[in-house]
Amino acid sequence: MNMQRGFVALIAAVCSLQMIAPVSAQTVMLSGSGNPIASPGYRLATPIYDQQVVQPVVVQQPVYMPVRPRTVVRPRTAVRTVYVRDQRTFFQRHPMIKGATIGAGVGAAAGAITGAITRRGILRGAAIGAGTGAGVGIIRTSRTMRRHPIIRDVATGALTGMGLGWAGSRRGSTVGKAAGIGALAGLGWGLFRHLR
Repeated sequence: MNMQRGFVALIAAVCSLQMIAPVSAQTVMLSGSGNPIASPGYRLATPIYDQQVVQPVVVQQPVYMPVRPRTVVRPRTAVRTVYVRDQRTFFQRHPMIKGATIGAGVGAAAGAITGAITRRGILRGAAIGAGTGAGVGIIRTSRTMRRHPIIRDVATGALTGMGLGWAGSRRGSTVGKAAGIGALAGLGWGLFRHLR
C-alpha cells in the first residue's frame, strides 16, 4: 500500500515538474530576463531557406469528354420550275418548215425557168419545182439525215435531178435518167466533202 502511494506521488511530482518548466520559461521571456536558447520550453526552429520543401507532384489524368455526333449537312437538289417566254420566231421554232418553204420557193423559180426554156409550161414547171424544192428542204433539215451526211447528199441530188427532168420533159425515161444523174452528182459531192 505504501508502495502504491509512493508511486502515485512520484508520477504526480514528475507531471508537476513538466508543467512548471514551460510556465517558468514563458514568465522569464515575458519579463525579458531569460535566454530563449537556454530555456527548456523553447526549441530553435531552422530557417526557412535551409529547409528542403518537397512539394508533391500532382499528375492530372486526361479528362475524356463524350464525343458528340457531328451533324453532316448534305446539299439537296432543288427542282425549280421556271417559265421562260420563248421569243423565237415561228421558223426558228420549226426549222423543217422553214427549210421546206425556202426549198419550195427556190424550186418554183428553177422549175419555172426550166419549163420556159424547154417550152413545157412555166406554171407546170413552177409547180413541179415547188414540190421538188420542198422535198429537198425537208431532207436537208431532217435530224436523221444530218447524222448520215453522204446519204443526205445522194437523196438531195436524186430529188433535184428528178424535179428538173420532170419539169423539162414529159417522158418518164428522161425523168429517171435525170434522177440517176442527180444521185451520182450528190454521191460525188458527199464523198468529196465528208471523206477527206
